Amino acid sequence: MGEMAKKIAKLDLETLVNHLNQAYAEEWLAYYQYWLGAKMAAGINRPAVVAEFEEHAAEELKHADWLADRIVQLGGIPALSPEDWMKLSHCKYMPPKNPDVHVLLEQNLEAERCAIGRYEGICDMTHGHDYETFRIAEKILKEEIEHEQEVEDFINDLEMLKKM
Repeated sequence: MGEMAKKIAKLDLETLVNHLNQAYAEEWLAYYQYWLGAKMAAGINRPAVVAEFEEHAAEELKHADWLADRIVQLGGIPALSPEDWMKLSHCKYMPPKNPDVHVLLEQNLEAERCAIGRYEGICDMTHGHDYETFRIAEKILKEEIEHEQEVEDFINDLEMLKKM
């Protein structure tokens, strides 16, 4: 991190890097959950759900990339192994043991809501203190909120189909 950036960052960088590493771990797990869910999905509206899961997986991977870059810029090291991701993550990874699209959607909805809380916390922590990290967290938060809405919409559509 550059000298001026250190001067304007008004928070403990070690604590910030720890929070970013937790988010980084959660993004990798979210990527894998969506990616594998897309492979395993079965049931009503499968093709549309698979397409949405593949899109979300790509976005979660992009988030992990942004976070890794920022962690390095702050002088930290991104979590190095999947074992570390499981230890650091506060959001659960839920293996797609039941391939029913409705079950997978519910699991992903829970994960998206956890991610929203994570990025809301990082935004609160960095607002007015670390402009670059705030900008990244705000951008990811916006996408996680969109993911939540898209997953909720699929769940609502499936509920309507069941009533027909």
